[in-house]
Amino acid sequence: MTENVEDQVNFSQTSGSEQQTPHFLRDVIFHGKFKRLKALTPEENTRCQHGLFFQDGQRRVDYVLTYSVKKSSGSHSTRQSVHLLTENVVARSFRHGPQSGGEKLRAKQTQRTKDSSSVHSSTVIDMELGCSGEIFNGQEDQKAFRREEFEGKLRDMGLELEKDEDGKIPGVYFVKIHAPWNVLCREAEFMKLKMPTKKVYEVKQSNSIVEKISTLISKILEPLHPHVEEHQPKNIKHLSHTFSREKQHLFDLSDKDYFFDSKTRSSIVFEILKRTKCKAKYSMGITSLLGSGVYTAAYPLHDGEIDEESADPNDRKLLYEEWANYSVFYKYQPIGLVRKYFGEKIGLYFAWLGLYTQMLIPASLVGVIVFLYGCATVDDNIPSMEICHPRNNITMCPLCDRVCSYWKLSTACGTARASHLFDNPATVFFSIFMALWAAMFMEHWKRRQMRLNYEWDLTGFEDEEEALKDHPRAEYEFKVMQKSLRKRQKSQDKIEKLTFQDRLPAYMTNIVMMLLMIGVTFAIVFGVILYRISTKAALHMSSSLITRNHVQLTVKTTAAIINLVVILILDEVYGAVARWLTVLEAPKTDKSFEERLIFKTFILKFVNAFSPIIYIAFFRGRLVGRPGSYLYVFDSYRMEECAHGGCLMELCIQLSITMLGKQLIQNNLFEIGIPKLKKLIRYIRSKQGAFQEEERQKKLTRYETDHFLEPFGGLTPEYMEMIIQFGFVTLFVASFPLAPLFALLNNIIEIRLDAKKFVTELRRPVAARAKDIGIWYNILRGVAKVAVIINAFVISFTSDFIPRMVYQYMYSPDGSMHGFVNHTLSYFNVSHFQDGKEPMDPSHFGYPVVICRYKDYREPPWSNTPYELSKEFWAVLAVRLAFVIVFQNVVMLMNDIVDWLIPDIPKDISLQIHKEKILLVELFMKEEQGKSYIIDSSTSADGKENCSKHNNNSKVAPPRSRRHTNSTKSF
Repeated sequence: MTENVEDQVNFSQTSGSEQQTPHFLRDVIFHGKFKRLKALTPEENTRCQHGLFFQDGQRRVDYVLTYSVKKSSGSHSTRQSVHLLTENVVARSFRHGPQSGGEKLRAKQTQRTKDSSSVHSSTVIDMELGCSGEIFNGQEDQKAFRREEFEGKLRDMGLELEKDEDGKIPGVYFVKIHAPWNVLCREAEFMKLKMPTKKVYEVKQSNSIVEKISTLISKILEPLHPHVEEHQPKNIKHLSHTFSREKQHLFDLSDKDYFFDSKTRSSIVFEILKRTKCKAKYSMGITSLLGSGVYTAAYPLHDGEIDEESADPNDRKLLYEEWANYSVFYKYQPIGLVRKYFGEKIGLYFAWLGLYTQMLIPASLVGVIVFLYGCATVDDNIPSMEICHPRNNITMCPLCDRVCSYWKLSTACGTARASHLFDNPATVFFSIFMALWAAMFMEHWKRRQMRLNYEWDLTGFEDEEEALKDHPRAEYEFKVMQKSLRKRQKSQDKIEKLTFQDRLPAYMTNIVMMLLMIGVTFAIVFGVILYRISTKAALHMSSSLITRNHVQLTVKTTAAIINLVVILILDEVYGAVARWLTVLEAPKTDKSFEERLIFKTFILKFVNAFSPIIYIAFFRGRLVGRPGSYLYVFDSYRMEECAHGGCLMELCIQLSITMLGKQLIQNNLFEIGIPKLKKLIRYIRSKQGAFQEEERQKKLTRYETDHFLEPFGGLTPEYMEMIIQFGFVTLFVASFPLAPLFALLNNIIEIRLDAKKFVTELRRPVAARAKDIGIWYNILRGVAKVAVIINAFVISFTSDFIPRMVYQYMYSPDGSMHGFVNHTLSYFNVSHFQDGKEPMDPSHFGYPVVICRYKDYREPPWSNTPYELSKEFWAVLAVRLAFVIVFQNVVMLMNDIVDWLIPDIPKDISLQIHKEKILLVELFMKEEQGKSYIIDSSTSADGKENCSKHNNNSKVAPPRSRRHTNSTKSF
């Protein structure tokens, strides 16, 4: 391939080697460059204008770095200075003659070291321009130097760079990066990427009845599949193998753009950027440079436009039409296309979210049936009928001191009937069902994940992952460098690492801060308790009859809303605190950093979301005391009691408001609103300054448009909100059977909302390989196991299921529930009230009250042991504890049986993996045989030539030649 001079020295791309260019070639080079630019084809010119390619219209932009330069107060702008600092080698050689670029960099670095004492207000002489009087900002000058050094290293690595300092966004400059074919091949081999070979085999479908039924179902559901074209038929698959440059002939290189697609190219460039280090102080890859402000952003480009009818067909537009669109909410997700565009890690997240949403459908149906069963049987529920009976004249003790008066049990009729909707015998069945549902979901996901690993060629990825994940993070290396500098170690070859003693202050800070944040959560819960107590007393003193009659509903609802607001605020605070604590620990690898961040964030957000619910479920109404001997907080606030219908109704209210509020406000409004707001602010800021009106009318290029998008912040927030939702669905499902239905409705919107956010609102993430969802699976399993225990306690201690069963089978005279309400109420003599705690209006009903009732199992005042816990209390407690033990062990055993019955790897996938291994062995054996035949043929040809020299009359060809011909032909 013939190379032109202008191909080697490019005014928009600097070569990695510092070569001298003669003066007489300058005009030829630039004339040739402009001539070539004018010779662009219309297609190449369009590509160039769209910003997806370099100025030549042929080299694709694989990655973009952006930086901004603040103008100094001198006579020349810093932009001009940076431009001169980063000029290519050709222009520099025109001005300076024989001095090499390395000498100039060292001279400039030496000059900065000498002037470091006045770096913030220094007047630096431009060593490269050879003139004085150019005023620089010291910090910006240092950043420019580090940029040039880093970009030089990138060129040394083989990357091609092109700068755009005349863009339409004032103050923002772009560095476009392209990875040539040889760099892609080198890095693919280093990263151990699996690529498709030329070997194609047929995936045979089994003829079993199950497979036939599955095929029939897939045909019926065909309209629900997205209209996404596949590159190959489903029964044909390329054999994949780890890429090797020595064996390129084995791989399918017919379409090089498809072989290394944009996702793979950007991930390869990102790996180079991460591990490229400079000699400059603290320059340890792109992560460090972004953190120090040398570069402001680094991102790959989206494929193209999505909202223009004239836009060329691309994967992004296809995703927008068939995935990130609310009109296709009823369709399956194009997971293969999502993986192709965003990478395996994001593809796995959406595959998991889709499966989770599908599994919510049967859970929602069963939950609705349980709720409808409660509605259908509410009129036949004997306890609620007894409470609502008009002849019920049971007088209840006051709910608060002094201002509250006696009340009739019949006034709790509405609460008792509503509680039956969620507290009925079907609730126990639903709790067992949801525990098994969680186990089925886990097993189904493992099988789905294994199938995706096979389809995406991720089998055997663990060893490769471990080899690549050991690369230390820039922050860790910075800490190690600081440690080395403290020890005054001059040798760079000595390996240093952070020990437990180095991390001990960070660990102690983590423990203290985690306990402090959890303490803050508990303090806020306690504050809401005080709010409920004080508000209830204040509303009882109101002169309005309507207010006094709706005290319970008002207090419960407002307290739940306050809890929701606090949860939303603390979620954001705890997310920032968890990240700060993880950065303080300085984990060595990205994987370790991510796992520690996830664990801390989950602990804090889980405690934040479920602390108020746990209090209502297990503590409220149990730390009250009894009339005449109540438990007080600060000697003035009496602990609150549950309504007669139990705390289950209040638990349901708290769950519904928290769950719906988090989903509607945090998950939906925040997710789509905040990125749009940030995009608007970034766009407004970019227009400040000298931004001409005609420039505004110009269409931005692809990399300029993507600059206004929100940076991708990782999948942790996406997973976290779904894990918290999974907790709402499983942990307290016994008190709220409609939780799966609300979760299903939310997730149908959530999938399309997340899809639209990824396609339109976020910069394109760097594709990351992953074979599973990582630590999130372990968290899901932990939540599912804890859910079994919590539901057992909710059924046993929060609901009235156990007291009803004990009464019916131990104390009922006729085996029915008649008399259950009276059985659960104890007696109290009003003369035993403490001084100053009795009601101010003892004759509220027009007659003096002598005996009032309260919900508890205690001896009456006329017994030998008045107000002591009765034997019924101990009987009920024993049955409650026994139920918890039996329920937990039975459900856990059923989960283990489900886990044992369902294999983790589908049978057809295990057979295909085994078949691929055999085909790979055959492929390489044929290759080795081909090599041996070629060697043998060359040896026989040499032998024939030697023989012909000694025997010119011999006309007989050696038989080995015929053998070689046949063998080569068969190969």
